Amino acid sequence: MMLTVEEQRMTLSLPGRTTPVARDFLEAAGFEGLVDDFTAKLTGHAGVAEAATVIQEAGAALWTTAVDRAQGRLTSGTIDPYDDRPLYWARTSMSRAVREWEPSFPLTNLQHRAILRQFDYASRGIDQVSFPDDGAKLLVSGFDTYSLDDSLRHSNPSGAAALQLHGRQVGELTAQAVILPVNWTDFDQGIVEDAFGPWLVGPDDPRHRGAIDALMTISQTRRGAMHVEKWAGGFRGGTPDNNRALNWGPISAAALWPQPQPSPQFIETTLPYAAMIAAGTGPWPVTLNPGITEWPAGTFPDPEALRAAPDPSPGSHAASAPGSNYLSNESMYRTNRLRLGTGHPTMPGGHLHISALEYPTDVSALTSPEFEADRKAVVDQTVALVEAAGKTVRP
Repeated sequence: MMLTVEEQRMTLSLPGRTTPVARDFLEAAGFEGLVDDFTAKLTGHAGVAEAATVIQEAGAALWTTAVDRAQGRLTSGTIDPYDDRPLYWARTSMSRAVREWEPSFPLTNLQHRAILRQFDYASRGIDQVSFPDDGAKLLVSGFDTYSLDDSLRHSNPSGAAALQLHGRQVGELTAQAVILPVNWTDFDQGIVEDAFGPWLVGPDDPRHRGAIDALMTISQTRRGAMHVEKWAGGFRGGTPDNNRALNWGPISAAALWPQPQPSPQFIETTLPYAAMIAAGTGPWPVTLNPGITEWPAGTFPDPEALRAAPDPSPGSHAASAPGSNYLSNESMYRTNRLRLGTGHPTMPGGHLHISALEYPTDVSALTSPEFEADRKAVVDQTVALVEAAGKTVRP
């Protein structure tokens, strides 16, 4: 099978270093044994069923290991426990191994891809979400690192926050977390709906796994900003993803999942943003982020008709939300379109954009004490904001 662009980056190194960056992060976190053992055992599977089960279980074990390390239940390696990058590079190393795997038994292309999907969902926590029977429940998502063509050492504080939030009591809520890919194709194939949908559909739906009381998507924005986004827009702006794919146009339909008809152009947050702002978290100021870009009614796609406005006008066509029109906006849009489509108009749901990070000046350095302190400050404030939201929610 052809490698993805993300998997092709496995052999690249940081400036001034000779080892691949993936190996640097695996060894820094003590994950190299887990990955090497997984790769070595791929050739030993006896058939499709056994291989699918073992590979999915390895994905789940990677997710559990990353969460346990992040939250201090596991001590391994030397790099900061808050670091999200070892999970990303371990998952990508293992997915490359599965893609290059040549089993000793017949395996069709469809079966091979289905096994990869099972591994990916397990290693992102999507198949590992499990809430206690009692109490209010929050499902939250972060993102993989991205902009790796700019720097292979990029971290994503939203992914780090997801690892800290998973299983945590936040206010009145028990949180469970997943980490989403930065890929248009995965979103088109329904990964966001697959993650959140089983917790929103009713008990008569065979995919039903339980009920949540709130949902929140989280991603990185510009330096020093902590924004609760007022609106999600149903449009993609064409920014490249982690596989260098471009996509411009309306957000695709939620295949196989309930959604309003017609699909909304804009969806307003229902998060308790006033309580989040009033919580006094720091070090960054927290604001509600308003403002959209739209085509007024009947003007799409005339480039001269595009206009900025505080809020959408009747009948307008979305171009950009206050949080832009990249995958972060789309994570908010898809989860809240699903929230509306499954009959939860007042359930708290929305998106939190958190501060970008400042990296070590030495471009060959994986990390530094200053960088680690900066990420911890951003992640701890993110957790505090989720806790502030959680204090307002009741089951």
